[in-house]
Amino acid sequence: MGSTGEPPDTDARLVAEALLDRSAFAALYRRYVDAIYRYAYHRLGTKEQAEDATSQIVLKALVALPSHKSDRSFRSWLFTIAHNVVTDSYRARRPQEPLDHIYELEDKSASPEDEALHRVQQDEVREMLYLLPIDQRRILELRLAGLTSSEIGEVLGKSAGAVKVAQSRSIAWLRKSFCGQHPEETKND
Repeated sequence: MGSTGEPPDTDARLVAEALLDRSAFAALYRRYVDAIYRYAYHRLGTKEQAEDATSQIVLKALVALPSHKSDRSFRSWLFTIAHNVVTDSYRARRPQEPLDHIYELEDKSASPEDEALHRVQQDEVREMLYLLPIDQRRILELRLAGLTSSEIGEVLGKSAGAVKVAQSRSIAWLRKSFCGQHPEETKND
């Protein structure tokens, strides 16, 4: 899998090795490619766009690796690159509904009824996410990609506290929305 439970110092060791021998970058690639792909897919909505973005992200990371500062986690640095590539791609393509093809990632062992219910729920979640302010939406997308509040803060140029507050407000608003209250009534609560 792309993200592991290994300590960040392992990333630092792998970065140091990759700086000496470019072929050692393969270990970082294996560690993060799945998470990067899922993030790109979630943001861009098609397999092709996500694959293109993932390739660009990995290439940019490999080229820019010497500029990585050891005082910053590799994962947050990598997701900053991912965020920028996806944002540029999103702006260039202007998709109408970036999550249309999310169903391709689903487990196909579910019954047709379960799958239909799941799709309805995903549509509802997608619609509600797009009602959130863009900053809050980006925070939730990066959280779903597995980043911590500190890492999200680094990616978006915010403090970890600001990320936690925005995430908390977003989740509270989504909860109220799912409970049947009108989102307009809950935004100012």
